[in-house]
Amino acid sequence: MQTLKKKIGTALAATTILFGAPACAQVQSTPAPIVQTQVPVAEQEMSGPALWVAKDEDTTIYLFGTVHALPDGIEWYTGPIADALAASGSIVTEIKMDDSMAAEAQRLVMAKGVLPAGTTLRGLMSEDEKATYETAMQKLGIPVAAFDQQEPWSAGMAIAMLPLLQQGYSAENGVEKVLLANSGDKPQKALETMAFQINTFDGLPQESQMKFLIDAAANVDSIKDQLDALVAEWVEGDPEGLAEIMNDGLEDQALADALLYSRNENWAVWIDDRMDAPGTVFMAVGAAHLGGEKSVQDYLEVRGIKTYRVQ
Repeated sequence: MQTLKKKIGTALAATTILFGAPACAQVQSTPAPIVQTQVPVAEQEMSGPALWVAKDEDTTIYLFGTVHALPDGIEWYTGPIADALAASGSIVTEIKMDDSMAAEAQRLVMAKGVLPAGTTLRGLMSEDEKATYETAMQKLGIPVAAFDQQEPWSAGMAIAMLPLLQQGYSAENGVEKVLLANSGDKPQKALETMAFQINTFDGLPQESQMKFLIDAAANVDSIKDQLDALVAEWVEGDPEGLAEIMNDGLEDQALADALLYSRNENWAVWIDDRMDAPGTVFMAVGAAHLGGEKSVQDYLEVRGIKTYRVQ
């Protein structure tokens, strides 16, 4: 299996690690037109996205890495994945996904992502950063002043997501949506809240937020190709290749610690605690959390819990 070596941008890495709903909510409030395009289905035979299991005498926890938004035409819900979900008594996702999610995301982004009075987004930029940003806004068909009152992380999420939405990616095709649609009346639980995820971005140093934003702007023409490369690794079932792409993009240590490593450790604690109760659980989290160094599995191993690859 040949690993794709294309480097993913900081903004796309961050946006795909954190759940996509806040970004989608922000983008949908902009006046930019959505262009419908045909997304070709990959011609390669899929070996299947990676699935792991941790178990003891009376508890089984499946760990499945997801992609939060996908184009049409990618079939993946088969075999061991479908069997594992069917055998599980509950499903666990990063945040609770229900009909109120989009409205809550919109509310939190607008509450947390607004700059103080008298401060503008472009006023925080150097001349070079401003030129990169304004060029990206023009390419996206958005007035350059549209996000002037937004904090850098908020504008960055919108700019990272909009090209994907314009070119066929959709959260409605995202893995969590498909899993939940096939989970029947199984209880749904969450590892985090929407407020926690928004606060994770909002609490980043301004320097990290600005790097996130400018990287999104600089890569506006290639961001879909970058996500296509990431999805190809996911479809092939190559978590290490996927982690290599993602980790290359997370050069900012504050961003990597906040969005990836600290959350992986927290989730390992959750799994360890859940192993004390009997039953079978299907846990679905962003695929970047389940590959590379400091993955959820690495933190589980530190706690004496072994994981085994199922698919």
